[in-house]
Order: sequence, then structure tokens, then C-alpha cells
Amino acid sequence: MILGNTTVTNSLLESKVVLDALICNEKAISSIAAAGEQLISAFRRGGRVFVCGNGGSMCDSIHFAEELSGRYRDNRKGLPAIAISDPGHLSCVGNDYGYEHVFSRYLEAHARQGDVLVGISTSGKSINVIKAAEYAQHNNMSVITLTGHRESHLSSFASIDICAPAGKYADRVQELHIKVIHILIELVERELFPENYN
Repeated sequence: MILGNTTVTNSLLESKVVLDALICNEKAISSIAAAGEQLISAFRRGGRVFVCGNGGSMCDSIHFAEELSGRYRDNRKGLPAIAISDPGHLSCVGNDYGYEHVFSRYLEAHARQGDVLVGISTSGKSINVIKAAEYAQHNNMSVITLTGHRESHLSSFASIDICAPAGKYADRVQELHIKVIHILIELVERELFPENYN
């Protein structure tokens, strides 16, 4: 039991250390605020937000989209946010064109100029997310990336890159990403639905 308690405490302390580092990272704080403004601007002009990632980052993508289209804290109008996670689409495109095209092909079918892509990759090396960001950049969409390593290949396609470095493993980066996602949703809600924060 002592070993278990020590592991739990150490894990929480590791999380605290990386969160404290993010709090002190002025570039990251500014990037999060700027990303919030970009999302707000897109929604105001009738644009949509597409979100993509692999594995845990796909789960974060789904979480992000449903909090926007559904409900975050209090009732308000749904916002047009879509996670690229449809299994029929993913398996079809993966089979016919290759898994590296599953996200970019979805954007080709559904996105339009003025929409926003949020690409999530802890490593910044996910080829399918990179191809989606490249497509979005070349088709007049804004690109926000959530990464875990500075100067990743994915971030080179971003209008705004939110880098949350948290060490060797992806789990700590993912913990920061979900915090960033919740902050972005709150920024959007505070601006578009201020009555929810009175």
C-alpha cells in the first residue's frame, strides 16, 4: 500500500510540475489566448471548427468538439464543431488512399474557406494530422495546433501553435492539452455567451 500511495503522490506531483511550467510559459499563455480569439472570430462569421488527432488525441478531439456543439458548463446555443472521427470515413479512406489521408480527405469533403482546423499531436509528427494542417493552410483555413515538442513539423503549418512540453512521455502532454481545451472553450463561451459567466 505504501508503494501505491507513493506512486499516486509522485504522479500528481509530476502533473503539478508540468502545469506550473505551463503557467510560467508566457509564449504558451499568449498562444492560448490568441487561439481563443481565432475560434471566437470563426464562430462569429459563421465558420466551423474541425478537430483531429490519433489515439488519445482523437479522444481529446471528440471531447473538444462535443463540449462546443453540446454543453460545457451552462445552457447555450450549440456551436459548429466536428471531430474527424467517423469510423466509416476513416476506414474507407484508410483502405482506399492510406491512413495518412484520413483527416485531409475529410476537410476536402466538408471544410470551406474561413473554417478552423485544430490539429492535436503530442509528438508533432503525426503524418495524417500534418497533411490535414497542410491542406487547411493551402485552402485558406486557420490552423491551431496543440503539440508537446517545440518546433515540431506540425507546428510549421500552424497560424497558432500551442506547445505544452511535458517531458518524455505523452501522458503528461495530454493532461496539459485537455486543460488547454477547457480554457479555449471557456474563452469562447465568455465572449459569445457572457450571460453564462455573470
